[in-house]
Amino acid sequence: MIAIAVEEPGKLAIRQDTIVQPKQDEILVRVCRAGICGSDVHILEGSNPFAQYPRIIGHEIAGRVEALGPDAGGFSIGDAVVIDPVVSCGNCYPCRIGRHNVCAQIAVLGVHRDGGFRSYFTVPAANVVQVSNDLDLGIAALAEPFSIAANVLSRTGCGPNDSVLVYGAGPIGLTVLQVAKLKGARCIVADIDKSRLDGALGFGADGVVHATPGAVEKAVAGETDGLGPTVVVDATGVPALLSEAVALASPAGRIGLLGFSEVPASVVQKHIVGKEISIFGSRLNRKLLPEVIGWLESGELQPADMIRNTFAATEAEQAFAMIRNDPSSTIKVQLEF
Repeated sequence: MIAIAVEEPGKLAIRQDTIVQPKQDEILVRVCRAGICGSDVHILEGSNPFAQYPRIIGHEIAGRVEALGPDAGGFSIGDAVVIDPVVSCGNCYPCRIGRHNVCAQIAVLGVHRDGGFRSYFTVPAANVVQVSNDLDLGIAALAEPFSIAANVLSRTGCGPNDSVLVYGAGPIGLTVLQVAKLKGARCIVADIDKSRLDGALGFGADGVVHATPGAVEKAVAGETDGLGPTVVVDATGVPALLSEAVALASPAGRIGLLGFSEVPASVVQKHIVGKEISIFGSRLNRKLLPEVIGWLESGELQPADMIRNTFAATEAEQAFAMIRNDPSSTIKVQLEF
């Protein structure tokens, strides 16, 4: 079988690998579609602080069950499945309160352990989620990025009475937009790249803002009867945006942070306390893939237009080059195995 690995920062390798048969509680999945995430690009570039090398990357995976370990019940050969990349211990404090995504011993497939950019992928049965055989596997492979949006909007309590500001019209920003709209919220998207804002309008944004100095503040000033957006989600990781988000958010507003940086961010405590703003970090997802899959199977989410480019797995170098050199022309790039 083939496997796509980052041997070291800057070095992508397509290599022949061996198929690992499943152990007691594991499932062997034949990978069909796999999405390239921004974190995969960051691992290749050497800018992902969690990555360990060499590493088979990839965590947006859809495929079919090929073989079952003796204790991997509930599945049949040929079932369509997606992979939850979050492997947790189940015993630490975060796990005990249902926050498996920040397990003290977390291992993320494709980051801390080898991932799914390979023809066959052996996965703990607990991380395999069945989908309808009628669901296109390209669409199914979008379940994991949509679980990121589901997590941050669950953390911030987004609902039909909210006005949401999303910083960033890249793939994750667009998933946040679509889930916010599914929840009945009004949603405005801001980005420095004007060409990406057309995509946001196509996925239902109520307004878009080319994020020049002062433009976002002006655009959201009238939200919530002049109080500002009730939910702000940063999908960019730009530290300066936290200060802006705190200033723009309405009283009792909630801020969700998806991007991250090691650079300090300056905020005014007076705004946080005076408006009683809540700030939530959001990492990965806490077992939300079944809910997301339900949205995809029912048609409540219709994200097919996000898949702009599909490459054969053997063309992975060209796929990564497109994302790095011409990001405005892509939303989600997938590999076909």
